[in-house]
Amino acid sequence: MLAQRKQLDVKVFYTWSQTQSGNKYDPGFGKEVNWDIPLLEGYKYSFVNNISSSPGSHHFKGINNPTLIDEIQHWKADVILIYGWAFKSHLKAMRFFKGKIPVLFRGDSTLIDQKPGLKKYIRNVFLKFVYSNINFAMYAGKANKAYFLAHGLKESQLFFMPHAIENERFFCSEFIQDKANNLLQNLKIPSDAMVFLFAAKLEQKKQPDVLAKLFSEIDNIQSHLIIAGSGILENEMKIKFTNFSNIHFVGFYNQNEMPFLYAACSVFILPSKGPGETWGLAINEAMALGKAVLVSDACGAASDLVQYSNNGFTFKKNDIADLKEKILFFIKNRDAAKIMGESSLQIIKNYTYEKGCIVVEKAVNHGRGEINNEI
Repeated sequence: MLAQRKQLDVKVFYTWSQTQSGNKYDPGFGKEVNWDIPLLEGYKYSFVNNISSSPGSHHFKGINNPTLIDEIQHWKADVILIYGWAFKSHLKAMRFFKGKIPVLFRGDSTLIDQKPGLKKYIRNVFLKFVYSNINFAMYAGKANKAYFLAHGLKESQLFFMPHAIENERFFCSEFIQDKANNLLQNLKIPSDAMVFLFAAKLEQKKQPDVLAKLFSEIDNIQSHLIIAGSGILENEMKIKFTNFSNIHFVGFYNQNEMPFLYAACSVFILPSKGPGETWGLAINEAMALGKAVLVSDACGAASDLVQYSNNGFTFKKNDIADLKEKILFFIKNRDAAKIMGESSLQIIKNYTYEKGCIVVEKAVNHGRGEINNEI
């Protein structure tokens, strides 16, 4: 979209150095993934050689690109936007370009998981050093903004760039609803049932096993839970919960199929305990399909996207009683989910890629002015 708007000449430097086609192993999903929507069309890009012996975004040395700075300079970039600092090449680039060209930064970390103590103090000192190397940061939401302010950035250095998805792809249509109805029929879920959805990696921090256990104990044959995704907990969960008629495992869904999942449910649930649930973009996706949301307060998006009792509820992480109470609310008040879903759709219309593009363009112009003034 940035390229299409033609306000900036954009080039993306991919530092993990994935191949341009074919499957990529995703450790969170625990399987090879080949996205079924185009990711490399309509803009300039290059895959920078990554020499890490263990490539990936799961550790600092997993992204090590000796030629990155030279390639950026050769392209003659006059502004750089870096996504994430906790990789060898990214931090090196931030430090190298500081004071030479404007350095913009995008990250979605929060203070939600921080615990008091010496480690927190040392980390805060280090992060203030890290962020001293940038001119501006684009924050995703309230929790992310608080994180940047806590680590030395000033209000004047921050731009709100909403965490967004391509909303239009998820807006409900007759085709999407037909596919959703087919899914419910295949799962033998009655058309008048109350359907809850969990769609994410099946990993500890997202607590799908806790959610499944709750539904195994709920004595209501008209209330069903669909669990979509794969991951480390998948086999264990299937052994424990496959025999419950109100719990349905549908496996991994690729991007083009995701709208069918959301359209099939009444309420989307993300019961994450963290750490590291910095946002939860599945919440955006569910809201774009006009669904009520039930989200733990460990999710970075909770304070931005969930308006309590308007489009859903937040609940305290690890508080199973609190979660169960809110699930039972929807079961007992079936019309509430539809009303809240309509509110979700209105709220998410303010979280768009277009707004993100406008913010990037604005930050670039501010950055150019700041550097020119310094010179």
